[in-house]
Amino acid sequence: MQIDIQTFTVHKRFPLKISRGTTAQTTNILVKIQHENIEGWGEASPFSTGEKTQPTTIIQQALQQITPALEKFSPLDRQQIEQLLTESQIPSAARAAIDIALHDWVGKKVGLPLWRLWGLERHRIVPISVTIGISTPEVAQQRVRNWLEFIDVRVLKLKLGSSEGVEADQAMLMAVKEAAPPDTLLYVDANGGWSLEDGVKMCDWLATVGVVYVEQPLAAVSAMTDLPHLYERSPLPIFVDESCFTAQDIPPLADRVHGINIKLMKSGGLTEAMRMVYVAKACGLQVMFGCYSDSCLANTAAAQLAPFADYLDLDSHLNLIDDPFTGAVMEKGRLLPNDLPGLGVK
Repeated sequence: MQIDIQTFTVHKRFPLKISRGTTAQTTNILVKIQHENIEGWGEASPFSTGEKTQPTTIIQQALQQITPALEKFSPLDRQQIEQLLTESQIPSAARAAIDIALHDWVGKKVGLPLWRLWGLERHRIVPISVTIGISTPEVAQQRVRNWLEFIDVRVLKLKLGSSEGVEADQAMLMAVKEAAPPDTLLYVDANGGWSLEDGVKMCDWLATVGVVYVEQPLAAVSAMTDLPHLYERSPLPIFVDESCFTAQDIPPLADRVHGINIKLMKSGGLTEAMRMVYVAKACGLQVMFGCYSDSCLANTAAAQLAPFADYLDLDSHLNLIDDPFTGAVMEKGRLLPNDLPGLGVK
């Protein structure tokens, strides 16, 4: 099979600020795998969890180095390819791009969208959340209005963990509640921005103002020691993101969280994401799919597995002014994969 690697830069309509910093643009990577006149597409996007960082340059170098070893395989040799990628220890985002492209190729080969190939049901897909970054109350309210102008907003995810403290977080959340339609669901993601003390305080308070769950309240480095204490005290479900990359990370977390956030760039693609779904459900945990600065390509890939999810946070492409791809479409607040073969991305 032939492999082509290209970079493309995407710009956010509104820069996104979280507890670790602000992002306005990213340079992502498109991987094309061609075999038997069929072309499969995959995407890698750079990301950082604070402790772990995968910049574009490192991802691109890894893909260029592994390509010669991959070209002897067929896209159907996924088990051998996965073993090679694992042994090579290339970044998970690079593995994701290859894995997504292989799945896209197989779907196109048999003429079926992946969700149909896996026997999944689109009617099970829940609405996605759209994100409000850390900001002043006034800016947060304007961001809500911006979302409402071009999308049917059912769910808002608020990025908290402000450097100005939990009082600033509370002020922003109340401003968002005031600006959002009354039936809007509210989720909170602190990206590890709270101490254990603040986490306990905020979970207690957030429960009184109608928030549904809290994601990554504590930093990943302290999650294993401090999460049990918060888990016992919190009236709200706790999800982890930065603390959970692959299926192996799930069992040690099962007694201290209620759910996990699966992202294709962390997991290494759709193959591992599906393993994570099965392990999480076997451990009695809920499942969410999330994204980084992914285009419609990667989010459409994640949407193929969306029928498994309890919550979905696949909105990054909706905030891009120059997304080069089209794929999954919005319908009544839900991101639905289409009926085209493979990913269904053009």
